[in-house]
Amino acid sequence: MTRSNAREIAVHLSFALGFSDQTAEELLEDSLSRENFAQLKDEEPLYGEYPNEKQRQYITALVKGVYDHGAELDGYISKYAIGWSFSRISRMTAAVMRVAMYEILYMPDIPAAAAINEAVELARRYDAPEAASFANGILGAFVRGELPPERADAVDTQAEDKKDGA
Repeated sequence: MTRSNAREIAVHLSFALGFSDQTAEELLEDSLSRENFAQLKDEEPLYGEYPNEKQRQYITALVKGVYDHGAELDGYISKYAIGWSFSRISRMTAAVMRVAMYEILYMPDIPAAAAINEAVELARRYDAPEAASFANGILGAFVRGELPPERADAVDTQAEDKKDGA
């Protein structure tokens, strides 16, 4: 399983937290079982491979982090979603942005640009086409507004490289 797949599972679980009265720990215990993956693999190929220990730790860190820092992350989304009320943002796009913001803030080994690029791809996959641009704009503004300049500049440089075809 790739880190991208593990991140996608974390987004699924972070999304599910919004519809459950379970704690993150309870949801993770139920969701990260071999039995659950076996049940889901036929309807969702993402669950065809059971994550190894390192991947389970990564998924767990993301889901618990989003759960524990949900109000903070939602505050950032609201702050940078200029002209939008939080209630207008789809729950899936919000879950994608929460995971990316958590990675950017609390997992320094993950480059901010990688978290943003993955979030944009996930928003594109799970929501309306404009959701990817919306998430990209909010996450870019978040990085420029909340990170030290050297980390924010790395994201801007990578975005410029893509525009230039590098």
